[in-house]
Amino acid sequence: MCLRRAPVFPQEINDQLLHKMATKGILNDVTVGIFRNSKALRLRRASIRSCPVSADAFLLAICPHRLQELDASWVSGDLTGANIISGLASNSECRSSLQRLSLNGTHLDWESLGEDVGFSSLQGLRALNLANTDLTDPVLEDICSLPQLEILDISCSAVSTLTPLLDCKNTLRSLIAHRLRKLEMSAARLLFVLSQLQVLKHLDFSEDHISVDDFNGRDGDETMQRLLEGSPQVLPSLVSLDISGRKRITEAAIRAFVEARGGLVFLGLLATGVSPCDVLSSHKNLKVTGEANENQVCEALRTYRDRECFTREALIHLYNLVADINQPRPELLKLVLSAMQSHPISMHVHLVATACVFNLTTQDIAEAMPVSLLSSTVTQLLNTMKTFPKNQQVQKNCLLALCSDYILSDVPFDKYLAATLVINWLSRYEDPNLQRMAVAIVSLLVAKLSTEEAAQFATDVFIMKQLLAIVQQKAMVGGVDPTLKFAMSALWNLTDEMPTASRNFLDCQGLELYEEVLESYYGEPSIQQKILGLLNNIAEVEVLQGDLLEEDLVEHILALLQDSQVEVKVRYFAAGILAHLTSRPEAWTLGDELRSTILKQLHASIITWTQVETEMVSYRSFHPFCPLLHTSQPPGVQLWAVWAIHLVCSQDTSHYSRMLEREGVTELLKALAAHPDTHRDIKRLSDSILGLIEEHQNRSGPPSNQTGARKC
Repeated sequence: MCLRRAPVFPQEINDQLLHKMATKGILNDVTVGIFRNSKALRLRRASIRSCPVSADAFLLAICPHRLQELDASWVSGDLTGANIISGLASNSECRSSLQRLSLNGTHLDWESLGEDVGFSSLQGLRALNLANTDLTDPVLEDICSLPQLEILDISCSAVSTLTPLLDCKNTLRSLIAHRLRKLEMSAARLLFVLSQLQVLKHLDFSEDHISVDDFNGRDGDETMQRLLEGSPQVLPSLVSLDISGRKRITEAAIRAFVEARGGLVFLGLLATGVSPCDVLSSHKNLKVTGEANENQVCEALRTYRDRECFTREALIHLYNLVADINQPRPELLKLVLSAMQSHPISMHVHLVATACVFNLTTQDIAEAMPVSLLSSTVTQLLNTMKTFPKNQQVQKNCLLALCSDYILSDVPFDKYLAATLVINWLSRYEDPNLQRMAVAIVSLLVAKLSTEEAAQFATDVFIMKQLLAIVQQKAMVGGVDPTLKFAMSALWNLTDEMPTASRNFLDCQGLELYEEVLESYYGEPSIQQKILGLLNNIAEVEVLQGDLLEEDLVEHILALLQDSQVEVKVRYFAAGILAHLTSRPEAWTLGDELRSTILKQLHASIITWTQVETEMVSYRSFHPFCPLLHTSQPPGVQLWAVWAIHLVCSQDTSHYSRMLEREGVTELLKALAAHPDTHRDIKRLSDSILGLIEEHQNRSGPPSNQTGARKC
C-alpha cells in the first residue's frame, strides 16, 4: 500500500496516526506502506511497537523519515535490531536527528552487521532502551562511545561487565540496570565504575526477587550496601535510586543514605524488607516504593507497571490493604486495571489483581465508582476469563466481581460475551457455590441482551442443555434452591420472543422436565411462576402451540387458574398460556368442551384479580399480544391481553406507552373499545390504557416519529 498523491499533513497528526495504527493492531507490512510518502506524511516520533513489520517494509516506510524518536520494542516478524540500526544509518539525516531509540524485547542479531555500522553511527542518540535483548559486551562498548548518551536501559541483558560505561561517564544521567544476571564484576570493581559516573542522577540496580536460578545477586547487594553507606561524594548528582528486590540491604544503610542526601526524590525499596524504615516518613518530598503503607504500594504499582515481578509483589500487598475496604477508591482500581492491562498473559498478576478488583467493587462501593472505570474493569475481567479458562481461582475471582446487580444491570459492557464465558465456565466446573453465582449472572445477563444478541445466544443448543441439566439436578434434590430459581429465570428470559430457543427447549426434552417439576413444586409459587412464564413464551409461538396441547398439562394449568388460593403471579401466566392456546380454534385439538370451559374460566378468574403493585413481568414488545386483541377473539382471550397491558403500563407508563404507539397496538385498543360487541370489562380496561397513554403524551408531548411504527 502506498499513497501516490496526498495532501501534506501536520507532522504531529502523522505521528499520532502511526501510533494509533500500532496500538490498534492494524500496522503491518501492507498498512505501513502509506508512510513511504515521507513528504506528505512526515514522521518525527514513530512507534511500531509489537507490530509485525518486516525488515524490507521498515526500510521503505520508516527509514526515509528524519526521525527524532523511534519505539521498535517487541517487534515481531523478521525485523532485528541489526536491521533497524543499518536502516536508520542508511539515512544521513537520521544519523544526527535520532535522539531516542527503544529496542526493548528485540532480537539484536548483531553479528549480521558490518564493521562500519553500529549504534555509534547514530551520533545524535541521547536515550537508548535495550532491555530484554541479547546485548553483549562488545555492543555495549560501541554504545558507550556515543558522544551525547544520557539515558541507557540495559535491564535483563547478557552483559558481563559495566566497565564500558566509563566512556560516557561525563554524559550519562540515567542508568537502568535491572536484573543483570550475567554480570561478572566484584563488588569493589562495580562500585568503582559506578562512582565514576559523576553526572548520574538516576540509578536503577534492582533485582527480580521472585526468579529462581543459580544467580544469588550477592555482589550486587554488597555494592548497593556500600553505596548506601558511603560518602555522598560518590555519585554526587544522584537523586533517584532503585534497589528493589535486593534482600541484603540494612535499615542502617538506608538511614545513612537518606540523611546524607537531602536532594533525594525517589527510593525504590519494594521487596527489600527495609521500606518501613522510620527515616523515610520524615522526608515528605521523597517518593518510596515498598510495602510499609498504601502510599508505598501505590507508588510501586505506578513505577513498576512493566515489571511483572514487582507488579505481583505490589498487588499482594494492595490486596491485604483493601481486604476490608468500605469506601470507593477509584484511584486504586485504576492502578489494578493498569497492572492487568500491562501483563495480559501473566497468570500470577491476574490471580491477585482479580481478587483486588472484587474487594474494590463490592455492591455499595461499585455504585459510587465512575461508570466508565467500571466498564473498563469488567471488560478486562472478561479478557482475563478468556485468557485463563483453566485456572479455577482466576475464574472464581472474576465471577465474584461480576456477581453484582448494579454492575450487571447498570454498567455498559459486552453482555453477550460475558454470558457466553460464564456458560462455558459452567460446563467445566461443578463447585455448588460458584455454580449458583454463575447461573445468577447468566440469568441477569440474558435479560439484558439486545434482541439480536438474544437471538444469537438462543441458537446455541449447548446453552439450553447446560441450563436444563442444572434444573434437573436441583429439582431431583428437592427444595427451593437459589441455583434452581436462577437457572429457570435464565431459561425463561432465553425463550422470551425467541422461537429458536423455544424449539431448542422442546427438542432437549425441556417440556417433559418442566411438567414433572410443575407437579413436584405445586405449592411453590416462585417455581410455578418461572415454569409457566417459560411455557407462556412457547405458547406465543404459533407453530409450537401444538406441543403444549397435552390434555393433562392443559387441565393442570386450568386448575392453577381456577384455584383462588394460588397467587395472582402464578394464575397470570397460567391464563396467558390458555389464552394463546385457545385463540386459534383451527389449531385446537383437545375438544370443544374443554376450550369452552377454559374461555369461561379465563374471564371469571381474571375479573377477580386485584392490581399487582410490584413488578411481575416485563416485555420486549407487545407483538405476541396483537392476535389476542382482534375484535373477533373470545372475551376471555381479549380480557387477559388487556389486563396484561394495563398491568405493565400502569407500572411504567413512559416506556410502555411509547412501545404501544410504536407497534400499532394503540389502534387495536381503540378498535376494541369502540366495537359494539366488546365486553364492558374489556372496554373499561382498554379505555384505562388509552387514558394512561394520553396522559403521558400530554406531559411529554406526542411521539416524535409515527412513520416508523410497526403495525400488528
